Amino acid sequence: MSAPKVTTPVFATLGCRLNAYETEAMKALAAESGMTNAVVINTCAVTAEAVRKARQEIRRLRRENPDARLIVTGCAAQTEPETFKAMSEVDAVIGNTEKMTPATWQTLATDFIGQTEKVMVDDIMSVTETAGHLIDGFGTRSRAYVQVQNGCDHRCTFCIIPFGRGNSRSVPAGVVVDQIKRLVDKGFNEVVLTGVDLTSWGADLPATPKLGDLVMRILKLVPDLPRLRISSIDSIEVDENLLQAIATESRLMPHLHLSLQHGDDLILKRMKRRHLRDDAIRFAQEARKLRPDMTFGADIIAGFPTETEAHFENSLKLVEDCDLTWLHVFPYSARQGTPAARMPAVNGAAIKKRAARLRAVGDQQVLRHLAAQIGRTHHILMESPDMGRTEQFTEVHFAIPQTEGQIVTATITGAHATHLLA
Repeated sequence: MSAPKVTTPVFATLGCRLNAYETEAMKALAAESGMTNAVVINTCAVTAEAVRKARQEIRRLRRENPDARLIVTGCAAQTEPETFKAMSEVDAVIGNTEKMTPATWQTLATDFIGQTEKVMVDDIMSVTETAGHLIDGFGTRSRAYVQVQNGCDHRCTFCIIPFGRGNSRSVPAGVVVDQIKRLVDKGFNEVVLTGVDLTSWGADLPATPKLGDLVMRILKLVPDLPRLRISSIDSIEVDENLLQAIATESRLMPHLHLSLQHGDDLILKRMKRRHLRDDAIRFAQEARKLRPDMTFGADIIAGFPTETEAHFENSLKLVEDCDLTWLHVFPYSARQGTPAARMPAVNGAAIKKRAARLRAVGDQQVLRHLAAQIGRTHHILMESPDMGRTEQFTEVHFAIPQTEGQIVTATITGAHATHLLA
């Protein structure tokens, strides 16, 4: 029998930024284990469509890598291990906790098929700690992502993610600060804090600090960090220190992505969300009063079970009432095992039409935002020689190449459909 090919493992990532972050950590673990000739797929479970895409990607990667060992991990592997175990293309199914453990990769690199259980997925709800996975950042040489929290204690009726990620747990502030110091020393000009339910950070730590405490501590103890950004938050859980940071800390970027999900109070209650429509509007107004250049992104679901046209109109109105710019629109997709999957469904064609209407409104909001930037001066973090992002995360294209990774001060000269020109 010929020896297996000695190749660097191939990694494919589906889903959220946290998954992408964890893929980078897995690459390091796989390299340390000496693993070769393997394909690793980090899956997403947020919708039924995401799971379908995972199966599709597995089949494609198997065709392209017929001799490699194929490993499936991520949220879909955690929530539906039997689905992937049953696929002939798959050699091993690894849970979300296991994928971050050096021992798992040592086992996979040495004992693999025939000696290892095909499914290595434990009870995610029994996990009580989240380690700070020490990677050097990814995506660009300018921006690094730091995982500070994992899991979620809430049980929104449409969401399967707590069963993929487990309960909320936080990385201690000291570990986070030390990692950010290392990243700044390596030359990163922007750090993004990531998590599954970021505003729950600290609830499981001694003295139960809040996300705002972490933000203020980072900015105080890492004075050489030019830009700090926070990813998706639950606005109802924003604490006083985070509001203080928004108001007073120019190094905290004026861009917040809000987990809103809907604009109608009855649907929000059926989703088991913790805020009402007026709460979202109040927060957006307060944040913009504290920081006039603040821009908002938001997640909104179209076609949630029982949603009427009147309910949907309230989501459309919320875009204007909160002055949202970057919309992530999700056509509702039933996830087996969630309460919402048992609620009366909206017609599929109506869901698609409503999602399209929301996206069209979102496109108009982007155009408004872009037009308002013309003539303004921005500090732009370069992601490549010809593209960078403003403080509000707006994409800017340059006619003259700039230094990748640097923060460039430039005046906006024009706008395209999706980006600015400088």
